[in-house]
Amino acid sequence: MMQISDIRIRKILQDGRLRAVVSLTIDESIAVHDIKLVQGDERMFVAMPSRRDEAGTFRDIIHPINPEARSLIESTILKAYDEYLAAEASAPASTLSDDLG
Repeated sequence: MMQISDIRIRKILQDGRLRAVVSLTIDESIAVHDIKLVQGDERMFVAMPSRRDEAGTFRDIIHPINPEARSLIESTILKAYDEYLAAEASAPASTLSDDLG
């Protein structure tokens, strides 16, 4: 089973549906950048990194191939985001800004 060994909240946004940009490390071996945390109509969800193909359609560059992996990624990112917001609310701004780099 895949293990998420690190989550980095790279950017927090307040306006629009995009709430955060996240990087994660899998099995201390593979880094995935530019994962987006998006506020949907009913819930927050994770959007994997994507790019536009020649036809103008966005395609994921990397994505989980089974529901268990998607659930693990999404729940771990949501937990890290919630913990980051809680820490941000209770800590001086200068302390957390260093973590975003």
